[in-house]
Amino acid sequence: MKVTFLGTGTSTGVPAIGCDCEICRSTDPRDKRLRVSLLIEHEGRNILIDTSADFRQQALRVGLKELHAVLITHCHADHVFGIDDVRPINQKVGPIPFFANEIAWIGMREMFSYIFRPRGASSQPEIVPHTIYGPFSLFGLEIQPLEVIHGNLPVLAFRIGRMAYVTDCNLIPEAACEGLRDLDVLILDCLHYNPHPTHLNLEESLRYVAKLTPRHTYFTHMSHRVSHAGLSAELPSGVELAYDGLTFEI
Repeated sequence: MKVTFLGTGTSTGVPAIGCDCEICRSTDPRDKRLRVSLLIEHEGRNILIDTSADFRQQALRVGLKELHAVLITHCHADHVFGIDDVRPINQKVGPIPFFANEIAWIGMREMFSYIFRPRGASSQPEIVPHTIYGPFSLFGLEIQPLEVIHGNLPVLAFRIGRMAYVTDCNLIPEAACEGLRDLDVLILDCLHYNPHPTHLNLEESLRYVAKLTPRHTYFTHMSHRVSHAGLSAELPSGVELAYDGLTFEI
């Protein structure tokens, strides 16, 4: 299974519009962060986690030609606003199955009502909605959804084999923690240094790493308050910052 970070930035992306801070002006390509999204390749199939607001740019950058399934963590703009850009892929592979929880589907039907109307003359993304109620199989992979908390919103994390993707949360309940034991790779939300009402900060993220003891951890969903080189020098062994375009195999 090959995993590619398509985007590792927070909702504004990095650099942020109109910002002249040191990170937004950085020439380190690892400080250029599109909105968060992850691509998983397994036995000739491509699984996307979230159609981020930058999905078109991400897909072009990695040369994505086919997409066979999409997992949605939650219905916030930075995670789903790229859904319309699956249309060119529909022309090649046909309708694409999308998997989300009930809360996300309520939001997506409101936000993208045109997608769910009977097909007319205008172009519409072709998706096949599936509601997630528990673990399921996808192309030979076992997908275990785990509920984490993002402010007051339940968000889905996904465990896939011995890897887990946990983004947009400020709390990982005990039930989800149990599902995150014995991981080879944990991908975890880490917004920046300071406390935040809906995201984990550095101290909190490191506390979960110490509790869950994955063999390796990548932090993602980082704001323009995080310098890749600067924070990387502070992290303990086995923990590193992800960056756009980073890949690994598991």
